[in-house]
Amino acid sequence: MKPIIANSLLSLFAATVLSACVSTQSPTGRSQTLLFSEAQMQKMGAESFASMKQEQKVSKDKALTTYVNCVAKRITDVLPGEAKPWELVLFESDQVNAFAVPGGFIGVYTGLLNVANTQDQLATVLGHEVAHVLAHHGNEQVSRAQMTGLGIQLADVALGAGGVSNKDLYMQALGLGAKVGYILPFGRTQESEADVMGLELMAKAGFDPSQSITLWQNMAKAGGAQGPELLSTHPSNERRIQDLQGLQGRVAPLYLAARETQLAKCIQPGKK
Repeated sequence: MKPIIANSLLSLFAATVLSACVSTQSPTGRSQTLLFSEAQMQKMGAESFASMKQEQKVSKDKALTTYVNCVAKRITDVLPGEAKPWELVLFESDQVNAFAVPGGFIGVYTGLLNVANTQDQLATVLGHEVAHVLAHHGNEQVSRAQMTGLGIQLADVALGAGGVSNKDLYMQALGLGAKVGYILPFGRTQESEADVMGLELMAKAGFDPSQSITLWQNMAKAGGAQGPELLSTHPSNERRIQDLQGLQGRVAPLYLAARETQLAKCIQPGKK
């Protein structure tokens, strides 16, 4: 390919990406680039959640589902401008995990309840997952993945046009960098941001934010040895616990104010 043609393609591809970009700020003031509309993200979320309900085993434990729904509803009730109720599904699995996706959908795995031992600890996780949606982290991730894929194509064109030797080696290096930096689910910055927002949500919903520390201590015990934080999408348990400890004074007034209102107590089956 002639250099002049390659340069034209690069310009065209770059213009296409830039014209679709929306630069905005996350709720904590961090810069974000989003390629997809809210309607598009909600459609993706609804389709993904529907597929998961078909592919994964849904728990038939009504009492446990009622308990998890109780915690989730208190979290979503404090969201600004929310009218449509969120749909929650409890999946039967040993996974210690939960998730929320755009469109108002929450999934919880029964294995999480072996680590989140109280309503407050469960609220820590659900507040965190809902915060990912509020902060448009899903949009940010698929946008980055889209731009990364296009960026690799652009590099491919440029390397081919320039006659660079060892082209495959360069492409592999770019792919590896893309995987670590962009494509892996929710990076450390997003996870930390969701921790802050989730802590505020649970406090506003009347859940004890100090239990977030206990929850992550439980997670640390359940998780065993971790890899290096540098290549992890999550902050280390020690770092996360330290950050949560530092936020307690900030969210305590929210919790105290919420405690003055009448809130439904969510009781886990088998526990008083």
